[in-house]
Amino acid sequence: MELRTLRYFVTVAEELHFGRAAARLHMSQPPLSRAIRQLEADLGTPLFHRSPSGVSLTPAGSALLSEARKLLQQAEQLRARVAAAAGAATLTVGILGDSTDPDVSRLAAAYRRRHPNVDVRIREADLTDPTCGLRAGLVDVALTRGPFDETGLRVQVLRSDPVGAVLRADDPLAGHDHLKLADLADRRWFQFPAGTDPHWQSYWNGGEPRQGPIVRAVQECLQSVLWNGTVGLAPLTHHNPGKELVTIPIEDLPPSPLVIAWTETTPLIQSFAQTARSTYTP
Repeated sequence: MELRTLRYFVTVAEELHFGRAAARLHMSQPPLSRAIRQLEADLGTPLFHRSPSGVSLTPAGSALLSEARKLLQQAEQLRARVAAAAGAATLTVGILGDSTDPDVSRLAAAYRRRHPNVDVRIREADLTDPTCGLRAGLVDVALTRGPFDETGLRVQVLRSDPVGAVLRADDPLAGHDHLKLADLADRRWFQFPAGTDPHWQSYWNGGEPRQGPIVRAVQECLQSVLWNGTVGLAPLTHHNPGKELVTIPIEDLPPSPLVIAWTETTPLIQSFAQTARSTYTP
């Protein structure tokens, strides 16, 4: 039984929907479905009840879920111990945010001082996955923004930042000191691709259904505003949209939490979390 297949199973069990699970894993649905059916064939029992409205766990599936989570955690701990023993310890950090934030530089410096021999690998995520590939096993820990679905994750808030509307400098609203969401109700907003975390999509659309172009990266958002006059949102802290754009604070949108998230607790991840908590400005 492959660990990758177990990770697939746990994701489907948490989402109870193959389409959403595939989106979380950044893969298409057919190979995910085949992998789960092969797992069921290997075990000789169905793991899910399937229906047009979704799926639910069978008793066998519920039993496997608990054990699968334990096995995945043990495998991660084993990988970390072996890497450390070999003198080649690594930590993969997913980042979704402003890389010019001075707190990021302070965190990097503090972690290097604590672990000078650890190879820290950075994976810059796009906007379609606020967990930065955490659920798919692509990173060990994510430095990212909420809100998003926290099911199965450990999440620690480091800081909360107010958010503003990014507008073109010649926009009629660009001269305002502040805005409310109602001021932007008739505008086109950027959208994320189908399958994106619904909590994440809703927040960055101001809690309302919107229409507009699909984007996947911060620069695509800014270019959409520049070329099409689309409304975008961005944290106000350390944000510089460029001289052709302005960012106007939105009064009635709650702050966006800057967080670290992880699934498996290892000594290197624990140390990263402790260092982040002591580094970031509340």
